[in-house]
Amino acid sequence: MRSEVEPQRTAGAAEVSSRRPARRRRLGAGLAAVVAALFIGVLAFGVSAQSPNTTIDDSLAQGRAAPAPAFDLAIFQHGSPGPVLRQRLAHVFARGRLTIRDLRGTPVLLNTWASWCDPCRQEAALLARAWRTLGRPRRTLFVGLDQQDLTGDALSFLRSYRVEYPNVRDPEDDVPRSYGATGVPETFFISASGEVVDHVIGVISPVQLREGLAAAQTGRPSGVRSGGGRRPSR
Repeated sequence: MRSEVEPQRTAGAAEVSSRRPARRRRLGAGLAAVVAALFIGVLAFGVSAQSPNTTIDDSLAQGRAAPAPAFDLAIFQHGSPGPVLRQRLAHVFARGRLTIRDLRGTPVLLNTWASWCDPCRQEAALLARAWRTLGRPRRTLFVGLDQQDLTGDALSFLRSYRVEYPNVRDPEDDVPRSYGATGVPETFFISASGEVVDHVIGVISPVQLREGLAAAQTGRPSGVRSGGGRRPSR
């Protein structure tokens, strides 16, 4: 009896033993596929997160305006927008936050900057002077967008250069990235209908400032232009 059972047990054990490596191979292959898929997904996300958004610049390069991306940011300086704009934005200042919807109906100059950006210092003096000398009532609203900065450093910067137009803050750089900005300073001109019609990359020149303001006021796209110095976003 023993002689008959032993071969059966031996054969069964051999069959089970032969199945185990096959299962392990299938399990290993499946696990490797999952790991590879996760790696590819993470890699793709990293590439997309680092790649600039070129939607606005692509449209402007083809002579078309582009919708201004939405934002909702805290106001950390009301500035002196003048009686007309102050009355229009009174509810915004009371709320303490500014959205792109609040700007509809008014041409806008949106300027990204940071206190740690040396080229921004050169540009701040020009923009502050231009804001003070604009005609009354002002036809275009200047809005500064401080990014990746400390509140105290940003406020000290504004005081140093007598910047008197409204400013909002983005502690990171999510909003500038949505506009396609990859550094500071960059300036976007937005028409009263809420479309970006001009983009200057780097320190803006007086000529570029005049042309950008004209584009914002008329709503006619004028393109993407290179300005002066600039610092990459941190």
